[in-house]
Amino acid sequence: MVTSSPDKSAQLMRMATYASTGVALVLILTKTIAWMMTDSVSLLATLIDSCLDAAASILNLLAVRHALEPADKQHRFGHGKAESLAGLGQSTFIAGSALFLCFEAIGRMSHPQPLDAVSVGIGVMLFSILATLGLVFFQQYVIRQSGSTAIKADHLHYKTDLIVNAAVILALILASYGWPGFDPVFAIAIAGYIFFSAWEIAREALDLLMDRELPNERRTRIKEIVHAHPQTRGIHDLRTRKSGMTEFIQLHLELDGDLTLMQAHAIADDVESRILAEFPGAEVIIHEDPHELIEPRPEFLP
Repeated sequence: MVTSSPDKSAQLMRMATYASTGVALVLILTKTIAWMMTDSVSLLATLIDSCLDAAASILNLLAVRHALEPADKQHRFGHGKAESLAGLGQSTFIAGSALFLCFEAIGRMSHPQPLDAVSVGIGVMLFSILATLGLVFFQQYVIRQSGSTAIKADHLHYKTDLIVNAAVILALILASYGWPGFDPVFAIAIAGYIFFSAWEIAREALDLLMDRELPNERRTRIKEIVHAHPQTRGIHDLRTRKSGMTEFIQLHLELDGDLTLMQAHAIADDVESRILAEFPGAEVIIHEDPHELIEPRPEFLP
C-alpha cells in the first residue's frame, strides 16, 4: 500500500533506479575479474545475471523517468504503463540469460574443469551479497512508499541474486573439495530459479498492461467506504485498474431519486474524498444513479 505523497514517491523511485544501476555496474566489474581468475561456470552465471541486471536497471531508469512525466494531450491517463513495459522487458532479458546459462552449464558438465583461485571467487560473491542486500532493503522501503511496479520487478530479481550468490559460494566450495561437476549442476539450478523469477515479473507486468482489477481486498474496502456513507443506497459497476503509481477507480453510486442535482453532487464529492483518504493519488470517477432506477447492469466477477 502506498504511504507517501506522489512527489516523495517519484523522488524515491528515481533514487532506487540510480542505486540499482550503480550496484549492477560495480558487481559486473568485480565478477568479471573473479570469473577470469577462477574460470567458474557458476560464477559466469552470476556475472551474466549481473550484466542483465544492469541492462534491466538502465531500462528501468528510463521507463520510470518516462512514467513519472505528467499527463499530456495525447496521454490523458499519464505514462504509468511504461513501468509495466519495463517489467515485461526485464522478464525477457532474465529468461534469455537463464537459457544461455543452461547451454553453458550442460557443456561444462560433459567436460568438467578444475577451478582456480576459488578464494577470490568466494570473496567476490560475499561482497556481492553485501552490496545486493543493501540495495534490496532500500528497494523494499521504496516499494512500501510508492507501490512502483518497475521497482518491484527490480527488487524481485535482486532478491533472486542473493540466493544465486549464496549458491555460487556453495558450488565453489564443493567443487574445490570434490567433483568439479558441482559447479555446472549449481549453475543449472540457478538457471531454473531465474526462469521462475522471469515468469513472476512477466505475470505482474501483463496483469497491469491488461488492466487487471485491483486485489479483492482493495475492491471490498472501496465498497465498505461507499456503504458507510449515511446517504448512499448502494454501489454497482465498480471498475478498477492500476497504471504505474496511479490506481483508477470508477463506480456507479446509488442515491435517493428525489435528491436535487446539487445534493447528489455533494454526496458524490464526499464519497470521493473518503475514498481518496484511503487511496491517495487515485483517479476516482463517480456516476450518480437513482436507487429506484431499474436498468440493465453489466455482470462482473466480484
